[in-house]
Amino acid sequence: MEPCESAFKYELLTEIGQGAYSQVYLAREEGVRGRFLAVKKFHFCSNSALGGAPGVPPFVLREVALLLKLRFFEHVNIVKLLDVTAMLANMTLDLTVVLEYIQQDLYTYLSRAPPSGLQPDNIKSVIMQVLRGLDFMHVNMVVHRDLKPDNILISSGGIVKIADFGLARLYSFNMALTPGVVTLWYRAPEVLLNSVYLSSVDVWSAGCIFAELFQLKPLFGGFTEAQQLKMIFEFIGLPGDDEWPPNSPISYSLSLGPKDPHHPLLSSLNPKERDLLLQCLTFTPSRRISAAGALAHPFFSCH
Repeated sequence: MEPCESAFKYELLTEIGQGAYSQVYLAREEGVRGRFLAVKKFHFCSNSALGGAPGVPPFVLREVALLLKLRFFEHVNIVKLLDVTAMLANMTLDLTVVLEYIQQDLYTYLSRAPPSGLQPDNIKSVIMQVLRGLDFMHVNMVVHRDLKPDNILISSGGIVKIADFGLARLYSFNMALTPGVVTLWYRAPEVLLNSVYLSSVDVWSAGCIFAELFQLKPLFGGFTEAQQLKMIFEFIGLPGDDEWPPNSPISYSLSLGPKDPHHPLLSSLNPKERDLLLQCLTFTPSRRISAAGALAHPFFSCH
């Protein structure tokens, strides 16, 4: 394989992150623009004893492929892929992904918020941009599957961008999706119950993030799947037996949660905030509001 010449000339400044297969660097583009970039460098070794090709994990291929797909349309609330290069030398594949650089993620942004909380306009702006990014993805048949504050970037100017597509998938209505997705605290009930799911799992995660914008801490912080389910039902109430997924290995039980919970967050929200949050956190996926439906909610039209 011949090396692919990069369209971007840049200088690596410092390492800002590290994963199992990659290092992430802050870089500066050479030339007049001089903008900052995020450069992810992957290194994969082949199994030379077996004469194999470099073993690139599927999640890396998916992330690059989906970013390339989304780049074709381009959306302000999706992190922008700027360049991809690959080089094979001495049985090692070096893959470099160049992305736009955003100063902080939503987790950091919330950790720096004043104790009094975010201003209502900031909450509305952040969740609106998250939903716009999700709506764009879902229209293009992409489900993120791991939406959480760590995977949402926010610039100093307040521009929100969804990032990290390592678990993202193109979906169809008859595909089987694996259950081990979405960080536990943002995982929808249907995933916890090992049931069928589609793009509505992203809306559930957005609902969890919406609540977190108000209270500056995760809404559900379970340490196990069972504890996470219990926390969810303590907030939204235990659904009826007729709503329970028939194919779930977990049996319905009245001991899983109360029918009529009273969470302090709900009483602190105004009616439109509360209604949008509960529509995002609806137990039954088919009844859960879509990203497009959420954007049309009266919450965004009120001042």
